[in-house]
Amino acid sequence: QVQLVESGGGLVQAGGSLRLSCAASGITFSINAMAWYRQAPGKQRELVAYITSGGSTDYADSVKGRFTISRDNAKNTVYLQMNSLKPEDTAVYYCKSSLRRAGTDFGFWGQGTQVTISS
Repeated sequence: QVQLVESGGGLVQAGGSLRLSCAASGITFSINAMAWYRQAPGKQRELVAYITSGGSTDYADSVKGRFTISRDNAKNTVYLQMNSLKPEDTAVYYCKSSLRRAGTDFGFWGQGTQVTISS
């Protein structure tokens, strides 16, 4: 019954902006950390941004100053605001939940949404 559903991907020009959304169900959203990952063709999946249940954030160096992760617990939704986009940001972006219990992290993945940046 757990679902993480991403939306908001698309095709934009370099320098443009997109906002990705991830709507969660089947989890106690407010106590889960949430993250955005991305995977480009032929490359490993990488962590882009992370937000804890308390609202602390962390970002990959490649997106610092350009991307902002946020959450709305009332809507069970996490967002990724992406500004000043570059062609190297092109990837499938995935939402992931994470819950720590007794030192073990457990989470779920969304299906992904394609982001393509043209030059």
